[in-house]
Amino acid sequence: MIYQELTITPLHEKEGAKLYTYVIDNTPQTDSSRIRPAVIICPGGGYQHLSDREAEPIALQYMAAGIQAFVLKYSLAPTEYPCQLKQLAQAVKTVREHADEWHVDPNCIIVSGFSAGGHVAGSLAVNWNKEWLAKELGVTNDLIRPNGCVLCYPVITSGEFAHRGSFENLLGGKQELLDEVSLEKQVNEDVPPVFIWHTFTDQAVPVENSLLFVNALRKYKIVTEFHMYPIGGHGLALATEETRSFDGKGIQPECAGWIRLATDWVNRLGGKSC
Repeated sequence: MIYQELTITPLHEKEGAKLYTYVIDNTPQTDSSRIRPAVIICPGGGYQHLSDREAEPIALQYMAAGIQAFVLKYSLAPTEYPCQLKQLAQAVKTVREHADEWHVDPNCIIVSGFSAGGHVAGSLAVNWNKEWLAKELGVTNDLIRPNGCVLCYPVITSGEFAHRGSFENLLGGKQELLDEVSLEKQVNEDVPPVFIWHTFTDQAVPVENSLLFVNALRKYKIVTEFHMYPIGGHGLALATEETRSFDGKGIQPECAGWIRLATDWVNRLGGKSC
């Protein structure tokens, strides 16, 4: 395995993010030229902290499914939007530029996120084609384009069903930006395919976040796979003993199958070269 810790700092930004690689190395005994899909994981935490339960344990599951995995530890409050979006875009660029070294298919780089990390991933999915973003990063849009997006109980909307704390931390009180960061309002025809799951009983980030996003994706005919589980709280991660929280919560067998569905989805995209 190739395990590295890199600091990536977007152009014109003072603060960098940490990118951790969980890369399956090639060997002559299998296939020394094999390339694989890649997933960049953004843990949740309301833009206030980062959940370790939604970081390495998730990366290891992707690796076990033959997918190159990366964990992005992006900046938190008081750092404000769009720094986190730019950091993820820079991470996509970094993985694409190191595709040969990390045995990655440069045409199948997926962004993924949990809760507020889902907002980071979703933000790139709807904004990668924006001229302003490429200009600020000093790149072309194709370098920062994600080929797919996996969202797990994501923060999406700044409207009626918003997780207010996430947007307060992200914007620092800049109410004029609320529509810009409400992702269901930013969906366009260039959004890549999306896999998304949520629980019906999520009390922290209501399932309406995913429903609003799925409805917007459907309007633009974006290929989408959506799973809504009937029970389960917020922040389940793998929903198994492996990611049980310190207080014993976070185990929900009814939801534990999401990771197999997600890895199958990513590998199917990889088979089509995204």
